[in-house]
Amino acid sequence: MKRLHVSFNVSNLDDSIAFYSNLFATEPSVVHDDYAKWLLDDPRVNFVIEQGSSTMGLTHAGIQTEDEDELNEMFERLQNGEAPYLPQGTTTCCYAESEKSWTEDPDGLRWEAFLTHQQIDSRDADNKEQSGMLAECYNLLLRSI
Repeated sequence: MKRLHVSFNVSNLDDSIAFYSNLFATEPSVVHDDYAKWLLDDPRVNFVIEQGSSTMGLTHAGIQTEDEDELNEMFERLQNGEAPYLPQGTTTCCYAESEKSWTEDPDGLRWEAFLTHQQIDSRDADNKEQSGMLAECYNLLLRSI
């Protein structure tokens, strides 16, 4: 069964963890110095907050799949849609190794479809320069499609 994913930038991680822990009536599943994630079953959502950006609020949304069949189904939907499609492949970010692809809705909100293979201890196994290059590449590719 798929799980909705949303990611927000926050100005104060501790305050936001307290707020969302109260809202969801549970503590986060994963906590790091700059990141927290709740894997909730009711509502079925992968909810992430991150600290460290100057822009607050919703950064992107997504659909997290539980197996390769669901992932391939989502990739096919993204490819067959009218919106830009960017396959990213296997990557490490947000304390996880995942396979993912991206698209944008008509108003520019980024959506990802992904399958997490495993949790990892570092935010990005790739260096920050490479992560920045990926973001820049993502923006250029989506704008050119």
